[in-house]
Amino acid sequence: MQKGVATVAQLSGFDEIIDARTPAEFAEDHIPGAINLPVLDNDERIVVGTMYKQQSAFDARRLGGALVAANISRHMLGVLQDKPKKWRPLVYCWRGGQRSGSFATWLRMVGWDACQLEGGYKAFRHHVIAEIARIAPQLDLRIVSGPTGSAKTRILEALAAQGAQVLDLEDLAAHKGSVLGALPDRPQPAQKRFETTLWDRMRRLDPARPVHVEAESRKIGLVSVPEPLIMAMRSAPCTLIDATRAARLDFLVRDYAYLGDDVGALQDKLNRLREHQSRETLERWKSLAAAHALPELFGELIDQHYDPLYKRSQHTNYTGYANALRVPSTDLSEHGICAIASAILAQEDTRTRTQRQA
Repeated sequence: MQKGVATVAQLSGFDEIIDARTPAEFAEDHIPGAINLPVLDNDERIVVGTMYKQQSAFDARRLGGALVAANISRHMLGVLQDKPKKWRPLVYCWRGGQRSGSFATWLRMVGWDACQLEGGYKAFRHHVIAEIARIAPQLDLRIVSGPTGSAKTRILEALAAQGAQVLDLEDLAAHKGSVLGALPDRPQPAQKRFETTLWDRMRRLDPARPVHVEAESRKIGLVSVPEPLIMAMRSAPCTLIDATRAARLDFLVRDYAYLGDDVGALQDKLNRLREHQSRETLERWKSLAAAHALPELFGELIDQHYDPLYKRSQHTNYTGYANALRVPSTDLSEHGICAIASAILAQEDTRTRTQRQA
């Protein structure tokens, strides 16, 4: 390996990882734990790129060099001014080119043992995709299924609190999965960011222990679950949360209470169902939303939209659904959810002992 250059496999060997790309590139996705010290900001990169295409490569490099030098100087006198002599940073940009190369060169001139990431973020991106494909089939996945309102995400949280391994895709996607699932306080990540955080979570899981994950469709809001993982999920054994309609409705009214704070936004979400429901039905639902009649609205959504959709999808998508272990419940309060998690773990212990005896 060339001196001053490191590979993706060596990421853990550095004191700091510096992303030299623009704030916009960093926001879309970045290596976990990296700090953003751009050598060109968003506007500067556009100006230099436009000059390169429309004027001349020389003029663009001359302006770019001056801007890069100014920005590196600012970082050296700011964030990096107190770094010790033995500090060892790794710097990357999009493809391991001039932006990270310039920054790493300046850092080495100071005396720090700085390295440049070979292939840059692009190499890291290929690594993430390959690792998700490698890890997914190795995981002992256990699918937590059940119709909308079964508190599946809360059950995952309760399982984690009781020591089980979980992979909470909806938390990573910042979305509850349904047409009403957008969170009021968290925008969804870009697809690349979702996949990076997913990889970061998957690589920390112990493949020798079960991993509980909620039954999901291919898309969670605007992001897509990578194909290797969704295929592994669909062939995994299932546990069905068999909660009563009354318990589910009570849970939905509590869990989605914030939807009543913005009637217009709720009505806009309901409009997305126009391909599945009649105009008359949608108008009635929007009237219920305007009246803040969430129990009545959610009750009709359960009966006329969510449950029919669930019955059509689960048998088709999850091969283990027909033989799913069932956990009945009339209580989806915090206490009831903890009891469901305990029951799932107890059933798994029984299943494991049975398999060993066989």
